[in-house]
Amino acid sequence: MDYRENILETIGNTPMVKLHKVIDGIKATVLLKMETFNPGHSIKDRMALKMLEDAEKRGDIKPGGTIIECTSGNTGMGLAIAACVKGYRSIFTTSDKQSKEKLDLLRAMGSEVIVCPTNVEPTDPRSYYSVAERLSKSIPNSYWCNQYDNLSNRQAHYESTGPEIWKQTEGKITHLIVGVGTGGTISGTGKYLKEQNPNVKIWGIDTYGSVFKKYHETGDFDEKEIYPYITEGIGEDILPENVDFSIIDHFEKVTDKDGAVMARRIAREEGILLGYSAGSAVAGLLQLKDQLKPDDIVVVVIHDHGSRYVGKIYNDDWMRERGFIESQLRVADILSHKLDKKFISLSPTHTVREAFQLMKDHDISQLPVFEKEVPVGAITESAVLTYLLENPMSNSEKAVSEIMTEPFPVVDYHLPSTELSKFLSRKVPAVLTKDQTGVFHILTHYDIVQILA
Repeated sequence: MDYRENILETIGNTPMVKLHKVIDGIKATVLLKMETFNPGHSIKDRMALKMLEDAEKRGDIKPGGTIIECTSGNTGMGLAIAACVKGYRSIFTTSDKQSKEKLDLLRAMGSEVIVCPTNVEPTDPRSYYSVAERLSKSIPNSYWCNQYDNLSNRQAHYESTGPEIWKQTEGKITHLIVGVGTGGTISGTGKYLKEQNPNVKIWGIDTYGSVFKKYHETGDFDEKEIYPYITEGIGEDILPENVDFSIIDHFEKVTDKDGAVMARRIAREEGILLGYSAGSAVAGLLQLKDQLKPDDIVVVVIHDHGSRYVGKIYNDDWMRERGFIESQLRVADILSHKLDKKFISLSPTHTVREAFQLMKDHDISQLPVFEKEVPVGAITESAVLTYLLENPMSNSEKAVSEIMTEPFPVVDYHLPSTELSKFLSRKVPAVLTKDQTGVFHILTHYDIVQILA
């Protein structure tokens, strides 16, 4: 039988996937190292297990002990999984900028989570570094992994991630692109790859508000570079020991907006739901595209899964509040404010009299005509009245198919409201749209005026 003894044995050996649409204009081959296939849906599973097993070998933690770590969520998840399998208690400190999904997942694994303020100095007793260190000194038989300075972090990637990428690309890799946080992934993987081929370029992705890029280029730790940012998982206000700056050839900064927007593009255009730092990495790649040649093989390491960010970068309201996507209303927004969402329609065989009565009973001025759930026509109050006035009442039993016009236009549920003017006119008083469940709705001139007024 083909099975694993426990979930920890499924860590690593993740696949590579080629990018297509979002890198239009780049002729090089771009491959994603899909670390979302790890059991914790993150590359951090690799180093979390390595740090813990090395600690066990040294006797730094004994059976029944407590794992303590300061984490943005993903290392915590890797350690939480290991704690479940190995029978440890786990306590994680994190910052208040992390997504709710990350914290909920850690708690679901039985971990205790302590949320600390982001906008404080690393040495501040309230910082998530300081709280973790303090807990490790006060709780017996506990071990603070300290992923920032614990060199088992980068060793994990030297032993596993690097060799996997080299093998999967048959040694043809020319560029490695990695978002840099603790520095373990880029330093360990980069070291292995450069040992195989010193010409492999190692590019680190940084964010505005982080110290990495300027320190790498000048050797100056400039505190003026430090300010709050939204991007999760990359950038730092400290210099972790795991960052080997000699391995990294270049740092590229990416804005919070560009990283978030690119992650959403990858989801829509490639069908791959990835985390915030993945969007930043691919956005950084595009910023550097002029340095790539057609025969280059570029590997972008994907740190985590998009499910961690459902309430953030994959939430339209969150994105609009930060100006990352257009703040204008869309058809879906207008529909959500519509008080009466009843959808009334006719079939071509309904009579003119029945159409007139429906309009009167529901105080509406237009009706779509459907046949087998497909819009085939439309009638308006003015057309019905004109017909009734010009014809004897006995003719009101004729089918609406005799007076209906072209069907109302069907517009996309997410169409910006500014685009509606292309479909509406004096002769076309309404549009149809289909929501995410496949149900039709109608938006009239009146509906739109009521919401926009």
